[in-house]
Amino acid sequence: MESILLLEDGRVFTGEGFGAPGTTIGEVVFNTGMTGYQEILTDPSYKGQMVTMTYPHIGNYGINPEDVESEKPQVEGFIVRELCELPSNFRSTETLHEYLLRHDIPGIHQIDTRELTRHIREKGAMLGILSTEGLSIAEMNEKLKQHPPMEGRDLVRYVTSDRIREWEPEVPKQWYYEGMKTLAERQFHVVAYDYGIKHNILRLLRSFGFRVTVIPASTTAEQVRSLNPDGIFLSNGPGDPAAVAYAVESVRSLIGFKPMFGICLGHQILCLALGARTFKLKFGHHGSNHPVKDLKTSVIEITAQNHNFAVDTDSIRDKGIHITHLNLNDGTVEGMEHAEIPVYSVQYHPEASPGPHDSLYLFHRFAEMMNKSS
Repeated sequence: MESILLLEDGRVFTGEGFGAPGTTIGEVVFNTGMTGYQEILTDPSYKGQMVTMTYPHIGNYGINPEDVESEKPQVEGFIVRELCELPSNFRSTETLHEYLLRHDIPGIHQIDTRELTRHIREKGAMLGILSTEGLSIAEMNEKLKQHPPMEGRDLVRYVTSDRIREWEPEVPKQWYYEGMKTLAERQFHVVAYDYGIKHNILRLLRSFGFRVTVIPASTTAEQVRSLNPDGIFLSNGPGDPAAVAYAVESVRSLIGFKPMFGICLGHQILCLALGARTFKLKFGHHGSNHPVKDLKTSVIEITAQNHNFAVDTDSIRDKGIHITHLNLNDGTVEGMEHAEIPVYSVQYHPEASPGPHDSLYLFHRFAEMMNKSS
């Protein structure tokens, strides 16, 4: 079936549809990862977005029920150069086409993803509409104009938990990394704000010996205090951090109560709570090969990233915040800590999945911080 991708600046790409038939709208971004498309599809941070894979051949190892980062795919649409319809992998239980069809998500292939990526890099990430329904360009453009932009949208409410719950599953043996089980001296109780939390974050928290309580994004500071945690974790998530003012207010009220560790959207929310500002990047950081420098050690980490907003460097000066990590591609803030309060955060994804394991020490640091505060 023919599929058309129309960008809000009028650029049109025509290809073949796969997955579910229909029409979908989202911000079009690109991901530079060569593998990990299943984890990318199920990452809640992609809510509201359509993902373009820059690696050309996608779907070759199929889909399996283990390598998911949430209960279902979160992307609005999926854009690839060449779809593999005959995967070869002993773990595969269905094809990429069957998976997206089952979850009612449209995809498009047989388009020039290199050209699309260059266009986004030059013009910036923008809304797009993908349709297999034979709509005219005028009809698609009208639908696109009615769709709200990414700025100012609270997308967290679509992906957060609906209740407070203990995360009980035992961590499979293959998810333990060398030495991780001995890093915590006792089972610290960690309350994890779910702004769109990935499964591998929860697995890693359990791997360090933490008891984990997952809480909705709307949970108040008073409710968190009543849970009596040893530490507070702020998760990744989608959209504009400035649009989740309720989360910023709760975090602001909890700063100094217990050690706090934030990643990605959690990093941005924590910085906003400390008085910083955020801004939208031109085309964001999406991939598993982003170089980041640890300013304390001068070590270069290769990191997994997925975000379209960043913390304004000038806005965190004179607020007791020390910048700890910098992105070596564009110089944006990738990590911070407070000079006096036990809080720290990073913009990237130390849990990876997919991606390198260079940054697992950050979970170790969380254990050490809670140990000192206990």
